[in-house]
Amino acid sequence: MSPTGSRRLRVEADGGSRGNPGPAGFGALVKDAATGELLAEVAEAIGTATNNVAEYRGLIAGLRAAREIDPGAAVEVRMDSKLVVEQMSGRWKVKHADMRVLADEARELLSGARVDFGWIPRAQNSHADRLANEAMDAAAQGRQWQRSTAAAASAAAPARPATDPDPDAQPVRLVLVRHGSTADTEARRLSGRYGVDPELSATGREEALAAARSAEVRDADVVICSTLRRARETAEAVAARLGLEVRVDPRFDETDFGEWDGCTGAEVMRRWPEQYASWAGSPAVGPPGGESLTDVERRVLEGRDDLLRRYAGRTVVLVTHGDPLRIVLRAVLGVDGRHQRRIRVDCGSRTLLRLWPDGTGEVVAVNRV
Repeated sequence: MSPTGSRRLRVEADGGSRGNPGPAGFGALVKDAATGELLAEVAEAIGTATNNVAEYRGLIAGLRAAREIDPGAAVEVRMDSKLVVEQMSGRWKVKHADMRVLADEARELLSGARVDFGWIPRAQNSHADRLANEAMDAAAQGRQWQRSTAAAASAAAPARPATDPDPDAQPVRLVLVRHGSTADTEARRLSGRYGVDPELSATGREEALAAARSAEVRDADVVICSTLRRARETAEAVAARLGLEVRVDPRFDETDFGEWDGCTGAEVMRRWPEQYASWAGSPAVGPPGGESLTDVERRVLEGRDDLLRRYAGRTVVLVTHGDPLRIVLRAVLGVDGRHQRRIRVDCGSRTLLRLWPDGTGEVVAVNRV
């Protein structure tokens, strides 16, 4: 314990759910804020829960670990959950009953402590995210999570800048392709994960063939797409030209737009003005009956992390949708969800990234058509 109260600890925490709600877990770590020394790691599977519940559980576990290390230390909390950070900072109300219970528990742990909450991009919270996924993986295998000494030692090492990749590491060369046009995209109507699932239009089929013939996909080893018809049809055009099979992954599906599915933006603003304003102002707010951008980001980046583990040194074509594509691009740039709609990705376009196993990466090209 620090008698002078001058010590500062840094808590990084994350949580996730594979299904939202679904099998869930959290991870948290505590560092010495001045030196970066790793002092503690905790992770646990928590059964069926939502992303937000798992994130709060991660925060609580991290705060408990910090108090055990030094009850008198000042604490800086860093998370990639905008919802938790804003609610714990007092700027957003905690509306959900389950969240209020967890928020109160976290505040009780902070009673009398000097604390600072801050949001960080997901790429900077990869350690806590890894711990959460390790806990969920362990539960799926019927065992409890155990801390890895080797992993802890690796995490304590200074992070290297994204512009200086490890010369021995093999990046994934990722070609992000937005599906070809449909009647809905041509009419500027929202077409989400659980909508009517339209096929490609005549223009969309031409865009898919153009993507298949493009130089960007020429040397691809793997073709992956979402479950939605427009993405599958585009991916099949690419795979047929390359002589590859298409692998389908639902984590790269478009956002579930709930009650807004099939509407134009003007119709949404006219019929749901208050809900639209809330959605436009916060990545943590979803359309009525749909997914928030925070929820979509969770599953998309989980899928991206699997790509990094499985396909190091290979070129992967990922045929997906506007929101998932922007999420992967934003993660490389370290840009938060408030800027999601400022990134243009046309139907049939190709965006090129190089991603290293440690979460660093670089943007090679955006929105090539």
